[in-house]
Amino acid sequence: MPSFDVASAVDLQTLDNTVNVVKKEISNRFDFKDSPVNIDLNKKEYLLNVEVESEMKMKQVIDVIISRAMKQGIAANAFNFDKDAYPSGKVIKKEISVKNGLKQEDAKKVVKLIKDSGIKVQAQIMDDIVRVTGKKIDDLQAVIAALKGADLGMPLQFNNMKS
Repeated sequence: MPSFDVASAVDLQTLDNTVNVVKKEISNRFDFKDSPVNIDLNKKEYLLNVEVESEMKMKQVIDVIISRAMKQGIAANAFNFDKDAYPSGKVIKKEISVKNGLKQEDAKKVVKLIKDSGIKVQAQIMDDIVRVTGKKIDDLQAVIAALKGADLGMPLQFNNMKS
């Protein structure tokens, strides 16, 4: 039976390249001249730590991160900006988490959306992916179109298509 996997993963090397491009661009910008900017990537926890001197510069750094990530192929909704920036001495710090893998509640949303679509396929949660199987490849392609059309607030990849 044909099947495919729905995943939500960010390639670590692409994320690292994005952070390096952001650091290079910020170091070359005139408005950041002589201001302390520190961007670190925690590769184990998929966490970006950003330190700047003002709230305005924090917004500019976040804009650069989003634009460079999108050029590298990382969706903007892969970043979680929910945590507020907090002052620490003369700088403002912010932790930006990167969504990697489908969490259980997100996987349940995907399965519910598939079941509500009325397409004759089966969806099952397997750790951090959702495996979708059906009798026809056309049904699987309809599921992919439905998932792309739905706004779930997370980037989705469709991998491991087997017929």
